[in-house]
Parts: sequence; structure tokens; C-alpha cells
Amino acid sequence: MVVLTELSPQTSSSTTQDRPCHNHRYDLFLSFRGVETRYSFTDHLYEALCDADISTFLDDEDIETGEPLKPELEAAIKSCRASIIVLSNDYASSTWCLDELVLILEQHKNFNQIVIPIFYHVEPTDVRKLQRSFGDAMEKHKQRMEEETNEEKRNELALKIELWKKSLNQVVDLKGKDARGRKESELIEELVIDIHRRLRNTMPYLIGVDDNIQLISSWLKIGSHHSADIITLVGESGIGKTSLAKYVFQLHSSQFHRVSFIEGINTRCNEHFNGLFDLQKQLHEDISKKILLHANDALVYTSKIENVLANKRVFIVLDDIGSLKQLDALLGKKGIHPRAKIIITTKDASLTERCALFKIKVKPKHKKVLLNGLYKSESLELFCIHAFKNHKPKEGYKEVSEKLVKYCEGNPLALKVLGRSLQKQDIRCWKECIKLLKKEPHSRINKALKISFDIFLLENYKELFKHVACFFVGNDKDATETILNACDIETRTGIKILIDRCLLSLSQDNRLMMHQLVQEMGRELVRQESSKKPWKRSRLCCHAESFKVLKLKKDKGNLLGLALDTRMLDKKKSHGLFELNTESFVQMDNLMLLQLNYVQLNGGFKNFPEELRWLCMRGSRLKSIHLDLPMENLVVLDMSYSNMEFFNPQPPAKRQKQLVGSCIKDKPLLGSLKILDLSFCDHLLSLGGFVELPALERLIVRGCKSLTDLCESVGHCVKLVHIDLSYCHMLRMLPKSIGKLKKYVNIVQKLVTAVPKPLKDYIVDVIAWVILDDTPSRSSSSDDDPYPDNHILVAIQGFIVCPFSFSSQQGLMEQFCALESDSVSRTRMLADQIHGSSEHLDVMEASAAAWRRHFVDRI
Repeated sequence: MVVLTELSPQTSSSTTQDRPCHNHRYDLFLSFRGVETRYSFTDHLYEALCDADISTFLDDEDIETGEPLKPELEAAIKSCRASIIVLSNDYASSTWCLDELVLILEQHKNFNQIVIPIFYHVEPTDVRKLQRSFGDAMEKHKQRMEEETNEEKRNELALKIELWKKSLNQVVDLKGKDARGRKESELIEELVIDIHRRLRNTMPYLIGVDDNIQLISSWLKIGSHHSADIITLVGESGIGKTSLAKYVFQLHSSQFHRVSFIEGINTRCNEHFNGLFDLQKQLHEDISKKILLHANDALVYTSKIENVLANKRVFIVLDDIGSLKQLDALLGKKGIHPRAKIIITTKDASLTERCALFKIKVKPKHKKVLLNGLYKSESLELFCIHAFKNHKPKEGYKEVSEKLVKYCEGNPLALKVLGRSLQKQDIRCWKECIKLLKKEPHSRINKALKISFDIFLLENYKELFKHVACFFVGNDKDATETILNACDIETRTGIKILIDRCLLSLSQDNRLMMHQLVQEMGRELVRQESSKKPWKRSRLCCHAESFKVLKLKKDKGNLLGLALDTRMLDKKKSHGLFELNTESFVQMDNLMLLQLNYVQLNGGFKNFPEELRWLCMRGSRLKSIHLDLPMENLVVLDMSYSNMEFFNPQPPAKRQKQLVGSCIKDKPLLGSLKILDLSFCDHLLSLGGFVELPALERLIVRGCKSLTDLCESVGHCVKLVHIDLSYCHMLRMLPKSIGKLKKYVNIVQKLVTAVPKPLKDYIVDVIAWVILDDTPSRSSSSDDDPYPDNHILVAIQGFIVCPFSFSSQQGLMEQFCALESDSVSRTRMLADQIHGSSEHLDVMEASAAAWRRHFVDRI
């Protein structure tokens, strides 16, 4: 069982009849009462959807005939991927609207059509209980039924009325939008973003798991009202546990208000010392829907997660559980809400019922689902879809296809990877693969993966694959591209090729993901370079081996990358002594990637490798950057969680030259650096010396609670596009020089203490995006910058947009707070006072409730 890619049009004819395949003519169907909203809300919504390239069906006919739903309307509903139902006061008076509603809910139930009801100035309770206008409408329909003289029509209408009542009751259960007390433009924008996001996440096509999908879907819909439910999906690596869990999660997550999918738990825990702690934070953020908790204790997170699980109806998937410790940290032992649903995927069937959650008095109900390999016919179909983009073998390839499928032993991952690799290859390549697979009778699945790597990848893509497998699984794709591009690895095309070959994937938050079997294969390829002498390999990612090699006085010239996190070492075997001397790095002339997390380094850095592109020293004890460290080739420097007190890489002599006005021609110390991460450096007081960082694009100083000074020299970073100052509580003012930058800069500030207390109480939390740009759409016809150098544009969560003088920050915020918070009108007052002009100000209406809704949606 596995996720499939797009099929060519001709393949649709060969899909089985019991698996519907829709040819979607439209993205969305709009169901509304024409005479009531056509020329107001619905018209504005339709225009916004079309502007966003969302193909929308809207019926232009106002007059109803009292006849059944028009065939074209029925066909349109069935050919849409989503529907929006505008439930207005007069909606239920229309038989066509009610017929549309019934059909839309049928499509939702049977084919997972996305449905969003909008309660347009009506109470959801009135819709459910048929009160007020909805009750009146039903009475009129009933009266018309009783007046009908034709018995057949009367019986037909009676059945319809029951269907309408049932559908009006059901539609309230769907996750919808309430228009009351909200600005319509804000609601429409929110709807368009939501629909666009949900349409983009299209459902994959799976093979061989129809029964399991139906079983889990039934379990999710019906469930028990007296006990929480847990399903554990059990099976070997590559068998399709994650794909099935993702499919079901995507299918049903919209039915729950609090959901979370935590992927690759065991791998992330084994790779990173704080892996489990990071997963706890992710789960808590997903299901809490509150201001983000910032704690350094895993027990605090477990307690908070427990409280949510015990009191809220949540839907959670915990993928790839590998130990009891992981389950206990993520589920706790307080119990689960009676209607909560949890899916666990694991290779160990015994783990779930041994966790702390099953030791409480009222145990959850639990069901195990064992996933086996695909049958022969299913295996062939899956292989052919990836090899030929069709459900059947190409002419002349049937025999070789059947032989290759046999060697994959029904494992979907092996079938998918091998099929993709053989795409567009001639028959000779296929026969060569069969010969190679015959030589490995006991590990054919791994051999199938390795063949797709060895034979069909160019050298550049092989190096990229090994780099990612050893160092960058779970890392941000853009940051990884920045690092590896500097290592002369072609990443943009390379990552696409690896994704196409199913050797790599991208998570929703743009992180590089790799199946555990594939990652193990990549690391094994590196290990085989020199199985007995690790210092002769190209990469070292086993922490114990890295530490051992660094202790040895051997020639390490082959090493391109090395990773070491002392927290991952066995303290008993090493007697707790994890100190290293910088002399250990003398013979590493080719080293470009270096991770030294929580390592105590002694000695100077003069002889450190000069070719470094990525240096990660999390948890370092250094209090400032050593100027003898070779840094001119570095593109990413990560010193997060370190003891850093000051960051100023500018040599004293150069600073003195600047003071006396001398011309500086020296090469910048960090002239290639693009990303600087100093997050959670608790002792960091000031940041300066940015003249040495002319190429800097991203500055991340999140959670530096002692930071008070961001130097004006940051204005020299002309390529800067992102600054994260979240939770830097002591930083009260931004440097004026930022206003001189011509780039579009995204500055994120959360919980900024400089914001006056009245505003903080009103909005619960502050997220400020500071935009530094010419902003041509708001400027006059002149090409000149419309703002003085000491002015920037500030958008607080999208509600305030105005020129903002640093000297008048307090006054600006206080004047905004003085306006009535529940009805902030479009005004020019603040612009006149601050800038002397009204053309650049747009203060948008926002009630406290609307702000909170907007805030929750964003986080």
C-alpha cells in the first residue's frame, strides 16, 4: 500500500469500478438563496474565489419552478471537489437549496467532498432545531405537501421533507464559519485561504487498503461515547503504515476541532537528543489552541498535553512509535476524553497496551490492525503505475515486470522506488536489475532500493542523497539548499529528482523527510566506504564513531561531513568525559559540514578546517565568537542554546578604523554567511558587527531573554529578508538603520514588551510583521521612497497598517488603544499626526472577538 502520483489520462479507464474516479470540472460549488445574498455577500465571495484561481460554479438563475433540482446543478455538485453552503435566513424556503444541501452532504459522506457551511446571520441552533425562519419554512413545505392532491407527489414530498430536516441537522455538525459580528471582507479572505489550503491537500490514491480505510473510517465516525478509542497500525518498515494513517487523517481531520499528525517519531527521537521534547512542543501547539507554552521541562509539557487529552475531543496520529518512553511522554496517564481518537503506527505490536495510559482504572478501548504485504495483482498494479504511469505493463514488458515485482515481496516502498527508477529505461536495464536481485536472496527489499540508487542516479544526486541521509533529514529544505549549494552540490534539480524517485519527500512545513529504510540504506552506503576504518569515510553521522575518530591521531582528509552530539553518547562507556581539543580537526582539510552539539572544545581555532560551509555548535560554552575561527566560507552558523554573551565578529583594529573614519578594504570575516541562528542563548546581551556579514539573509535570535541591544550596523545587511525576535522580552527598540534597507524584510516579534499594557490585554498576544519596502502599491506616482528613513510599516496581526516613527511608538500605540476596540473605524487621524499625510494609513475594523479568531487561525 502506498501513495501514488498523478496518472496519465488514459489510466482512468482501468480503475476498478468500486473505486470512484471523479473528473472534477470545478473546484467549488456555491449553494445560496439567490434573492437574499446574490448581489451582496455571495457575489463578493464568488469574485474573491475567482481572483484566487478557484474554479467556482454559481447558478445564475433566480427563479425556481418548484420542480426537482436541475440536472446541470446536480452534475455540477458531483463534479466539484468542495462546496460552500451559505445558510441565510431564507435558505430553507427554497426547495432547490434544500435539494442541493442533501446532495452535497451525500457527496461529503461518500466521496469526501469538502463542505464548509456559513451561518450567515443565523443561529446554528435555529438551523439544527428548525426554529425561527427555518421552522417557518418547513411548516410551509409541510402545508404544501398536505395540499397536494396527487398521492404519489404527496408521498414524494413527505420523504423529501424528512431528508431536508435530517440534512439541516447534519450540516450544523460540520466545521463551519459564523458571519455574525464579523467584517464580511475578513470572513471572505479567511474562507478563500481555507479553501485554497484544503484543495491543495488532495487525497492520494492507495492500493490494497480499501478494507482498512473503511474499518478506520467507520471507527472514527461511530466510535464509543463511553470510552476513548485507540487503533494501532502494526507492520514492517515500508509496508504502508504512515501512508494509511495520513490518508485517514486527511479524510477525517476536518470533523475535529483539535488535530495533530506527528510523523517519524522514533527517527526524530534517535537522531536528536531533544527530539522527544520537540515532538511534545509540536503536539501541544497543535491541540492546545492557546498562547504557545514555553517550558524547558518535558514533564511540564506532558502535564499540559494530558490536560488537553482528558478534556477535549481530539484526533491524533502518532507515527512510528518505537518505545514506551515516547508513548508516555506524548499521551501521559490521566486518560482521554470519551470521544477522542488516537491512531498509533509502530513495528512493535505490544507497545500500546504496555504504556502508562493502560494502567489507569478506566482503560481506553484498543484495536490492532496488522498490515501485510500486497497481493501479486496489487503489487503489479502499484509497480506499473510508477514505472509506466498506467495500471498495466507496457507491451513487451509484462514478463520482466512480473519478475521484478516478485523480488519486492509485496513491499510498497520497494515497488514504488524500483518502479520510479525504471521509468523510461530500455528492456536491457530491466533485465540487468533482475540479475542483480537474484544475487541477494535474503535482502531483496534493501537490494531493490540500492539498485535504484546505484544504476540510475548521477554522481551529483548520489552525493546529495548521502548528505541528506546523514545530516539533513528533518531539516528545513531552503536552509539545506543554502548549505549544499555552497558545497558545489546542485540541489534544486537534485531534490526534485530524489522526490520523483521516492527517495525523499517534503513535509507540510517544508522539511526534508526520508523513509527510515531509505535513510538506513544511504548511511550503509557511506559505512561501506570503509567498514573497519571510519576515519577514511566521506561522512560520519554515528555520534559514538565521530567521538572516537576525533580522539584518534589519524589522517581524516577524506571526511566531508561529521556530526557529534555528546548528549547521544553512552556516559558510562566514556566515563562522562566528552572534552575535545581543537587540534583534533587539524587533518580535516576537506571538511565542509560540521555539527558539534554540546561539545566542550579546548584550544584555539586557528587550525580549524577552512572549507567549512555549515558549522552547528548548539550548546557551546563559548561566550563570544572566536576571531581566529576560519569563517570566510561559512554560509550557515548555528550557535543556538549556547553560552554566548556578545556577538560581534568585528576585529578591534577594524572597529578603531571605523571610529576614525578610515577606509576599510579588509575582507569581511563572515562575508559568505547567509543564516545566523543564536536562538535561546539565555545570556546573550548584544548583537553587533554586522558590517562583517554583508550577505546575511536570515537572522534568528528567538527566545534570547537577556538581549537588550541590536546594533545599528544591521543596516549593512542589505540582503536581509527575515529577522526572528520572538520572545526577546528585553529588546525594547529596533535600530533605525533597518528603515534604510530596500529589501522586503519580515520581522517576527512575539510578546514584545514595548507594546503598552492596554493593547497587550486587549489582543492577548502580539505578532508584528515589520515590512521595509518601497511599497509601490501605497506610494504616489513618484519613484522616491514615500517614507523617511526612520519610518517603517507595521502590521500587527494584519489589523494595523501605518507608517510608524520609532520616536513616537508609545504615543502611536496609546492612541490606537484609545480608539473604541470593538469598532475601530477607518481613520486618518494617526497618519496626520505621525506622518502629516493620510494616504499611507489603513486602520482596519477589528472587534476583540474577531482579533482572537484571526490570531488562533494564524497560529
